[in-house]
Amino acid sequence: MYTVKGKADKNHLLTEHMPLVKRLAHHMKAKLPPSVEVDDLVQAGMIGLLDAINRYEDNHGAQFETYAVLRIRGAMLDELRNNDWMPRSTRQNMRKVEAAMNELQQRLGRPPSESEVAKSLKLSLADYQDMLADGGGHQLVYYEDFHDDDGNDSFLDRYAVDDADPLRSLLDTDFRQAVIDAIDNLPPREKLLMGLYYEEELNLKEIGAVMGVSESRVSQLHTQAVARLRATLREQLWTGPA
Repeated sequence: MYTVKGKADKNHLLTEHMPLVKRLAHHMKAKLPPSVEVDDLVQAGMIGLLDAINRYEDNHGAQFETYAVLRIRGAMLDELRNNDWMPRSTRQNMRKVEAAMNELQQRLGRPPSESEVAKSLKLSLADYQDMLADGGGHQLVYYEDFHDDDGNDSFLDRYAVDDADPLRSLLDTDFRQAVIDAIDNLPPREKLLMGLYYEEELNLKEIGAVMGVSESRVSQLHTQAVARLRATLREQLWTGPA
């Protein structure tokens, strides 16, 4: 049972952090296809915030906002997964991009250029960039990555030891350092973009202003950077011993 003061404290936390939910929703929406409604993300995020409020305790060992951000983002990602917002054909196209990048990286000994990737895929540069635009919202890790195409255990099974929250447990393993190293090896422009987006938390329009390109171009470059990271991590970690 909650005391009157307890209920008041919970209501205060809810009211105080509503703007946080909206900010996170708009930040996430910036890299998603137009079919995803920001209101749906806000609604899911509010559920995450309520869950954070109900679960949080003062002795939790972390500031409430830090804890709430994890729950809010998690609830939004659950909403996206449940609605399967990225078409299967788009994911297949991004896998082709990753495979081409990996092959070129191995052969050239450096990150391939956009033109080189497009040529490898037998596409014009414009068609390749359109493919990147369609792949807006491509993620570094999908739950499907838990198993390979043959149904065998994948890298996530080897690196995620917490069955309750496998993605979060990755951050406590060598996977975190591998991601940091992969980002450090991105081409300079994509490395800058990732820093502005994930560290400075700028939206795509703001990043475009900094980099002197359009918002749609930032979206393309972000998708390409994620594909590079997945290609690198697949080579380093996905293919390790089962």
